[in-house]
Amino acid sequence: MNKSVSLLVAGALLAISLPAVAVELKIAFVNTERVFREAAPAVRAQKKLEKEFAARDQELQKVAKQARDLQSYLEKESVTITETDRRNKERELATLNQNFQRMQREFREDLNVRRNEELAQVQERGNKVIQQIAEAEKYDLILQEAVYANPRIDITEKVLKALADK
Repeated sequence: MNKSVSLLVAGALLAISLPAVAVELKIAFVNTERVFREAAPAVRAQKKLEKEFAARDQELQKVAKQARDLQSYLEKESVTITETDRRNKERELATLNQNFQRMQREFREDLNVRRNEELAQVQERGNKVIQQIAEAEKYDLILQEAVYANPRIDITEKVLKALADK
């Protein structure tokens, strides 16, 4: 008897909850990686960073070339140069390598800081656009990360177009 009462209660609860399940949710998905890669503001930010860091990148390339040239010189002339000259050149090479590594580390750190600043601005603009789309098209939920999203709910293209218009 107790088992049949439990089944009746479970059935009644299921019947009551069915109308709530029947409500349609309007859900969408935005591929944020694609937005960061393809959106007009993201492309502009990338070009801005490339321009901003071009001189430092060239300086790094120059120091790397100096080190390669000095290494090559030492390998080719190691037999013909004096011991003192060889030691001086090796010290010079070690100093060049240390400077290169320091410059490279600082370059990467500064570039990462600036990239994060620029991407934060792109993300902020993207979120505003997503919110506008959500309100205009009456979405209940828009996801930015998912293991899987059916292409029919992907509104990334709308977001990219809206960002291009701004």
